[in-house]
Amino acid sequence: MLTTVLLFCFLLGCVAGLRALTPPAAVCWGAHLGWLHFAGNKLSFLHHVATLIIFTVLAGFELVNDKLPKTPPRTALASLIIRMLMGAVCAAALAVSTGGSLAIAAMAGVLGALLGTFGGYNIRHSLVVKVHLPDLAVALVEDVIAVAGSLVIVSHL
Repeated sequence: MLTTVLLFCFLLGCVAGLRALTPPAAVCWGAHLGWLHFAGNKLSFLHHVATLIIFTVLAGFELVNDKLPKTPPRTALASLIIRMLMGAVCAAALAVSTGGSLAIAAMAGVLGALLGTFGGYNIRHSLVVKVHLPDLAVALVEDVIAVAGSLVIVSHL
């Protein structure tokens, strides 16, 4: 079980590397749908409908913002820090929900976020530049991977 939780923490971090705000929204949806359990601990606010709405709206804005031409690359320092932070926080939330180690889960989330950020950037760049796929199409596939991947992860713990 511990290995599975750490794998899911790492994978959720990878998703944070693609879209920083999708994993927190998925964690809130997981809490709302009863897949994740935070009652009686410091993360119980994740069960609140207001938190669900806020993170869902923010994730939606991020999905739109990613397509805008003036959006800085995900590898820019500020963006990278946010992705690492979201990877760590969301992974820690998974650990809290399953009774795992916060520190180890957070580290797995950070490592996943780094891999997701740089791997996602390089894959998208290669598909657009070398394979000549339209950037918008690649970005939309990335969106689907981020949203579906996050929901699959939080629903299978």
